[in-house]
Amino acid sequence: MPIEVVLGAAFAIALGTFFGGWRIVKTMAFRLTSLRPFQGFCAETGGGVILTSMAWFGIPVSTTHAIAGGIMGVGATKRLSAVRWGVGKRIVYAWIITIPASAGVGALVSIIIKLFT
Repeated sequence: MPIEVVLGAAFAIALGTFFGGWRIVKTMAFRLTSLRPFQGFCAETGGGVILTSMAWFGIPVSTTHAIAGGIMGVGATKRLSAVRWGVGKRIVYAWIITIPASAGVGALVSIIIKLFT
């Protein structure tokens, strides 16, 4: 992999986190359910176990999906109504929209690059 590709991807991820990461953290930490520190540890551990297991089997998964599921699961152990399921539904809709939107942007960028090379 050329170093400029690695650096370009890292830069794009950093920009995305810089401009939109705070919204994700705020949603996960405060809007989805309220967690105490040990519950956050459990959610992170659950997400880590899922990610490690899926990597072992070669199945691609999203870290955001894994941690969101872990947070909802931990929140639901208090009581089902402790999780704001409406927020969870909006997160799922965003995931569904992300795949075709990313495909469209990738195709557009590819076409633009082909025009200039």
